[in-house]
Amino acid sequence: MSYKPVIVLVGRPNVGKSTLFNRFTKSKDALVANFSGLTRDRIYGDGAFGQHEFIIIDTGGFEPLSKDQMYMKVANQTNQAILESDIVIFLLDGKDGLCNTDYEIANFLRKLSIKNILLVVNKSEGKTIDTVISEFHELGFGSPFLISASHGDGVGHLIESIFESKLNFIDQKYDNDVIQDIDLDKKIRLSIVGQPNVGKSTLINSILGEERLITFDSPGTTRDSINVNFDFSGRSYIFIDTAGIRRRSRVSDYIEKFSVVKTLHSIEKSNVVMLVLDANIGISDQDARIASYILESGKAIVIAINKWDSISIERRSDIEREFKRKLHFLSFANMHFISALRKTNINRLLFSVNDAYDAAFAKLSTPKVTRVLLNATKQQPPRKNGIFVPKLRYAHQGGQNPPVIVIHGNCLTNIQDSYMRYLESCFRKEFKLSGTPLRIQFKSSKNPYI
Repeated sequence: MSYKPVIVLVGRPNVGKSTLFNRFTKSKDALVANFSGLTRDRIYGDGAFGQHEFIIIDTGGFEPLSKDQMYMKVANQTNQAILESDIVIFLLDGKDGLCNTDYEIANFLRKLSIKNILLVVNKSEGKTIDTVISEFHELGFGSPFLISASHGDGVGHLIESIFESKLNFIDQKYDNDVIQDIDLDKKIRLSIVGQPNVGKSTLINSILGEERLITFDSPGTTRDSINVNFDFSGRSYIFIDTAGIRRRSRVSDYIEKFSVVKTLHSIEKSNVVMLVLDANIGISDQDARIASYILESGKAIVIAINKWDSISIERRSDIEREFKRKLHFLSFANMHFISALRKTNINRLLFSVNDAYDAAFAKLSTPKVTRVLLNATKQQPPRKNGIFVPKLRYAHQGGQNPPVIVIHGNCLTNIQDSYMRYLESCFRKEFKLSGTPLRIQFKSSKNPYI
């Protein structure tokens, strides 16, 4: 199996790295807006152009000499991405021309002694190669490529030049026993959601054992939804670290509105959602709304109460009861009290993710579903509906993720919610459906004498 080259996009803020990333991946995985510093974590994607396939990494706006703590963390992420890559695309702004930060980045790259650095000038509409060479050639990385990431001009020529140059990575081959194709459909797509600053990124970093995502002691550090591959106990996952969701009245920033939309999209694309809450803050109305959205989307869910180590032993029982009371509508979900920083109870959390995923995609045999239904109605028959007695005859599975059980019978239109909850508990207990919502649908047979 041939090796996919890894290409990283590096440049100062707002030169168009995320726009170029989205063009390569044919997606909108990287946030794009006319603001500087939008991307903070490094973002991975599967790139393709023509017949060529590669892995592309988008990085945050790079300012190597900045002493600002956030920019220093972004610089660490960029440095790590460069070390992981085969090709560095040093992206520049053709409209603004060279600035001091461009020279700083060039000096930084030279110190790393990286061989495969391509100078690419974006936003070069209307410019000629001669005028661009005269301005950008002094950086010392050879003749630049002229492109327009937003319109696609010159992008094909750039990729063709990379693959036609037959750089060292192109002919690398690996034994199929070492690298195997992974069926992405069998990976558990896990979204990590919650309000800002509850420790979502810290939790993923603790699981992975590296500072894969930026953590910072201020709300809203994560803005994009970040995909991270991970294996645990024989299972493969794609972690999706999402931007914290705030109340709509507080989402005044244009960038953060994008992030909320991406968080909701991440929930929709996931198999299991991990709701992370802060043990010190308790359940807010916004937490309940997030939980309700997850429930309505039909996704399997696991609840993580983070920062449990900061709660005194005397208060823990009361706080645990309070969480369970306010999230009673998610009683089917496993709740774990963890410390992402100290890595407490994280393994149990992941085992619950496995259980929730298995329950969401469980295959329920029709004879067994019907048998559970008939035993439940025998033990506790439904109440009369006027002069008619509902008759539940048989049931079968009508869908997965979440599981849907379709019950057939007569006079089922007005079965009470309390009886539906009773049936749900019977199915859950028999099929061990923990961690996933369960939908029950009733289909009444028509009376031929009406």
